[in-house]
Amino acid sequence: MRPLVFVFSTFLFMSCGKQKSVSLSEVHHSKLSEISDVSAAYLFYDISQKDSVELNRKSLISTTNWLINVDKRLTLKQVVPHLQFLQKKKKNASHKNKNSRNYFTCNNTSKKSLGLIDFTDVVFTVTNNEPIKVLLEQQPVNTKFIFFSDTGDIFIITPDVSPFIKQTTKERLIKDMKASFPSGSSISLRFSSRLSFQDYISIKSTLENISRENLKIDLEEFIQD
Repeated sequence: MRPLVFVFSTFLFMSCGKQKSVSLSEVHHSKLSEISDVSAAYLFYDISQKDSVELNRKSLISTTNWLINVDKRLTLKQVVPHLQFLQKKKKNASHKNKNSRNYFTCNNTSKKSLGLIDFTDVVFTVTNNEPIKVLLEQQPVNTKFIFFSDTGDIFIITPDVSPFIKQTTKERLIKDMKASFPSGSSISLRFSSRLSFQDYISIKSTLENISRENLKIDLEEFIQD
């Protein structure tokens, strides 16, 4: 099968006579833009209904690579339960392909093409929205994590290094991570459940620039509700 390449930033659908759309998140960088043997699912945003989200998974085939098209206006609180459902569905499918992967789709503005971000092995864990002080008391002293708020604030937490809380921005994130964490550190990511999917994908795209030899991002991601 030929590689699949999209150049659309918005997908349009007709359902029950009503037009629906998925506006993809935009990024300036993605390592992957082409993939073959795919099937797709869509998470719609309905501007007319508060907290409305609709999953269309009719086209998914368990043995293929999955492209999950999520509207950028949705929040993690709306999206994550559906992602957990899809991951479980594929894991428990009677027909499997151990080499198939799951990808978020996005619009790569630098190449004007589809961008793909792999989330196959990510474990989404919803947890209480604890203050940073409480989190530090609950975690081992050498725990290192980053908290991403829905206001755009980013906090690097290093309990064993002073200052143990460092505020940064998306633009300075990689530089500050390298300065704050020793080489080989394992880092836990925590996201506000109110974070938009656009902001989440933008962060994930940025973190693709981290060298795995220098810093390791934990596969379990915490969504603080």
